[in-house]
Amino acid sequence: MAMEAGSILPEPMKLLATHDHSSVVSMNLFVALLCACIIIGHLLEENRWMNESITALAIGLCTGVVILLTSGGKSSHLLVFSEDLFFIYLLPPIIFNAGFQVKKKQFFRNFITIMLFGAVGTLISFGIISIGAIHFFQKMNVGPLKIGDYLAIGAIFSATDSVCTLQVLNQDETPLLYSLVFGEGVVNDATSVVLFNAIQSFDLTHLNSGIALQFIGGFLYLFVASTLLGAFAGLLSAYIIKKLYFGRHSTDREVALMILMAYLSYMLAELFNLSAILTVFFCGIVMSHYTWHNVTESSRVTTKHAFATLSFVAEIFIFLYVGMDALDIEKWKIVSSSPGTPIGVSSVLLALVLVGRAAFVFPLSFLSNLTKNSPYEKVNLKQQVTIWWAGLMRGAVSMALAYNQFTRSGHTHLRKNAIMITSTITVVLFSTVVFGLMTKPIVRVFLPSSKYIPTVLSSEPSTPKSLTVPLLAQDDTEANHPSSHHNVPRPTSLRMLLSIPSHTVHHYWRKFDDGFMRPVFGGRGFVPFFPGSPTDH
Repeated sequence: MAMEAGSILPEPMKLLATHDHSSVVSMNLFVALLCACIIIGHLLEENRWMNESITALAIGLCTGVVILLTSGGKSSHLLVFSEDLFFIYLLPPIIFNAGFQVKKKQFFRNFITIMLFGAVGTLISFGIISIGAIHFFQKMNVGPLKIGDYLAIGAIFSATDSVCTLQVLNQDETPLLYSLVFGEGVVNDATSVVLFNAIQSFDLTHLNSGIALQFIGGFLYLFVASTLLGAFAGLLSAYIIKKLYFGRHSTDREVALMILMAYLSYMLAELFNLSAILTVFFCGIVMSHYTWHNVTESSRVTTKHAFATLSFVAEIFIFLYVGMDALDIEKWKIVSSSPGTPIGVSSVLLALVLVGRAAFVFPLSFLSNLTKNSPYEKVNLKQQVTIWWAGLMRGAVSMALAYNQFTRSGHTHLRKNAIMITSTITVVLFSTVVFGLMTKPIVRVFLPSSKYIPTVLSSEPSTPKSLTVPLLAQDDTEANHPSSHHNVPRPTSLRMLLSIPSHTVHHYWRKFDDGFMRPVFGGRGFVPFFPGSPTDH
């Protein structure tokens, strides 16, 4: 009977059943590979060279080779790349968790430097890469690229890979470096995406001062509006949870509300054509400052690990796919007639990335140091070299933007498009593997004692990623060693900073926060009027 029923199925139903079965098989294999990445990454945890990004890339490449051999050279990946999959499902948890776990005091203390690197620096790198591409690619027989393509290349390769960089640096060992590289990475990704969208929306054939002013005004509007939307979503979630206090009945509801409100902020930014990366990042910061303190103790632990787990799985997913997609036979067949061209294009792009990053890291660090009085807040030459190197990696954002610009319906039949896609894959693989492998040793060589100096200054208690280091531990050490005070007096000290209120932006913000924001939205020290609250005891 089963055979008879199967034989009378119409042909479209048979094809659909076969397609569904192949999709299930692909998903099973992909999930198994994700598990393998986690297990192997754990076994290599103590390795000074490897990290999860490189492990996932290597497993993706090996899997691509196996699939190529078993499919007779027809395909190398299990899933088809989708921009929606990346921008709608994978990127939001990564960026939100970055904002949710960040040490806010360290981040905002270096906010001006972060904005210089992330916004101004990205524009400088964008200009250098675009001009360099125009100059060199016209001599390399790449194909008939338009001015919009060259500018898009500048935006694509200006996007640093904050995901890989965050895995390389450690927030507790190098808080200043982590704050600068991480903050720059988030603002850089947002700036690159805004630049890319502007290039696609503006008519660049008639470029004039009016269009340039519109572009600058549009960029500022996107930045401010996206930030405000993220802050509004975070404050709304804090106010709702503070007033209703779901935890007295069910901790599941407050955890679900936090997750959904965070994702809603990202989707609202996409709906209003804003920078969703900035929106969900600042939503994460606001939620960690207010909402996280308004939930029960069990919900705090749950949300911290839930957001970190979602971010971790999304990161592994992205790099695993990039490794498999690097061996996509369709693109390489198109460029096989002239293999020297994509190699030359990749080399030029890598050189432009190196030059473009150096062109803003060192000058802008010099300008930033002019505004700092304390030597502990200045970025010295060794730290500048580390920042320059750590931001050389390119990753999933560059891949997604390149697919958007140089593919049509998921295919790259045009030779110029195939060259640009294969060159992008080459740059991503080379920068992630080579630069990523060497970043940890460089940090240890240039900053051997970094983990002992700044952790006390950067720690902020009662945050999702807080430390238990005593705030005045440094002063106790100095008291036991009075000989250390024979040196030239330092311009500032931690004890003076704590005992004498400094009239800074942070000082006035603390007054406003304590006087108005926390009574309305809760936060650290919030005491709800219901039993079973996180501070009921």
